[in-house]
Amino acid sequence: TMNVEHEISLLIEEIRRLGTKNADGQVSVKFGVLFADEKCANLFEALVGTLKAAKRRKIITYQGELLLQGVHDNVDIVLLQD
Repeated sequence: TMNVEHEISLLIEEIRRLGTKNADGQVSVKFGVLFADEKCANLFEALVGTLKAAKRRKIITYQGELLLQGVHDNVDIVLLQD
């Protein structure tokens, strides 16, 4: 498996690619957009796991603990570091 640091760096790239700047100037993307993206689907074996790891490292933030496709499609994932 790929190491977590590498997965997180890929995740940051994808958030930048798919996201938009919010009012605070931070890049954010909806979970549903990230989940439905074909490139992301091929890149990440466990997108939710990578998101949790990045959140633990304070690289991204989002509401709640576990993100589920469908239920949490409108949850914003915010990139905390540029």
